[in-house]
Amino acid sequence: MLKKELRFKYKSLRKQLSEIDIEEMSLAICNQLLQLNIWDKNYFHIFLPIVEHQEVDTELILHLLSGKDKNILISKSHFETREMTHYLLTDGTKIKKNEYNIPEPVDGIEVPSSKIEVVFVPLLAFDQKGNRVGYGKGFYDKFLSECQSNTIKIGLSFFEAEDEIEDVFENDIRLDYCVTPKTIYQFNS
Repeated sequence: MLKKELRFKYKSLRKQLSEIDIEEMSLAICNQLLQLNIWDKNYFHIFLPIVEHQEVDTELILHLLSGKDKNILISKSHFETREMTHYLLTDGTKIKKNEYNIPEPVDGIEVPSSKIEVVFVPLLAFDQKGNRVGYGKGFYDKFLSECQSNTIKIGLSFFEAEDEIEDVFENDIRLDYCVTPKTIYQFNS
């Protein structure tokens, strides 16, 4: 399928999810993450979910990272440049929703992309090769291209993999893993 078709399909599927579905599937995804060989890393980037888009609730993952004493990074999006600035999440971090309902840090301690070792990537759909479909703005492809080549990229999805995304671009960055409530997909192995 084409990205445009996949966006429509998965936005529709997400709209059918209840709060309980989202809560239960987000918990299952968090539990699956414990099986990954990533816990020796220190700098973890995570997205805060856009509740209005029924995204994976990352609050439990935040608690998991905090409990393991990891450095947690969250981003602020700059729509003019399609760039993201990454901030260390601390007890004093103030979070505010931007005009697109994305929860973001107001300010804080900035950390360069090059320090990030693991990135949890939001997505609408993904395929068996690790290609992903986001909202189409290119923020994550740009951000992931700034990370080290060995940075671990983990997609989080309520739904299983599509066979193939037909219109993958040269600059699209593939995932290393995608975690669903039932399956851990590993790519690039």
